[in-house]
Amino acid sequence: MLTLIRHLVAIVVLLTLSVSVTASPATAADAGFALHEQPGQHLDVAFDGRVVARYMTAFDPQRLDDTAKPYLHVMDAAGKQPITKGPGGLYPHHRGIFAGFSRLTVDGKAHNLWGTTNVQAHQRFVSQQAAADQASFTSLVVWSTKDGQRLIEEERTFVFRAVEAPALVCVEVSSKLTALAGDTELGGDPEHAGVHYRPADELDRTQTRYLFPAEGNDPRRDKDLPWAALSYVLGDQTYGVVQMNHPQNPKESVWSAYRDYGRFGVFAKADLARGQSLVLRYQFYITAGELPARESIQQRYDRYAS
Repeated sequence: MLTLIRHLVAIVVLLTLSVSVTASPATAADAGFALHEQPGQHLDVAFDGRVVARYMTAFDPQRLDDTAKPYLHVMDAAGKQPITKGPGGLYPHHRGIFAGFSRLTVDGKAHNLWGTTNVQAHQRFVSQQAAADQASFTSLVVWSTKDGQRLIEEERTFVFRAVEAPALVCVEVSSKLTALAGDTELGGDPEHAGVHYRPADELDRTQTRYLFPAEGNDPRRDKDLPWAALSYVLGDQTYGVVQMNHPQNPKESVWSAYRDYGRFGVFAKADLARGQSLVLRYQFYITAGELPARESIQQRYDRYAS
């Protein structure tokens, strides 16, 4: 009997070890950040096994309305559906977190790189890195006319940092723009130029709200506001989005942050000589639920700016 008991104990121990050994790798695989590319379509950013963002890279010259620019989708808390807009809907050229200038003027000739008349085409990923508490990638993007004249080369870098619920994503966006074709003016207006966020088209437009650093701020009038924030409702879920404008960005910046469909962002004109580069930097902090308090946002901005 004692021998039988010893055999049973040994079997239980071996089974326990077997379960532990097979479970641990799966847990480790899901921990922290990971990047998963579907070439020619998108790059997924996952954290603890959940997709938090999706960078859309598809480009087809026969479908410019759908593929004329790369952009970043932000995903819901389940990692299944975007809470940002793709092609179609109201103002179909608005897409997730995106960039553009409606009057990109090269040697006196203006080109629209805000809509889908001309092209921003993802070329390749210059780098991809993922670790436990941070992930990053850099997309090489060429801005050109629809007939192929190369105007701008961009290195668009995204850095994702670990956040805790109810936060969904904290991402820093850095855009290095180099003038290729001649002396270049990055121009337009706050409605049609800069780096912007566009919620999903199905939001409840009656519940869109904005928040600024001080009570009474007017984004149409007050220049160089350090940040602006959006609250919107999609289905039965409220989302909060804070966009921060780095202090090293060009001055005289103006926000477009008042539309009920939720597209908002910041713009400042800049001039580049041929071959010269400019780096634009922003941070987006996105939550499921109400926006953080104004004081909390300002503290976060102070950390980012320093």
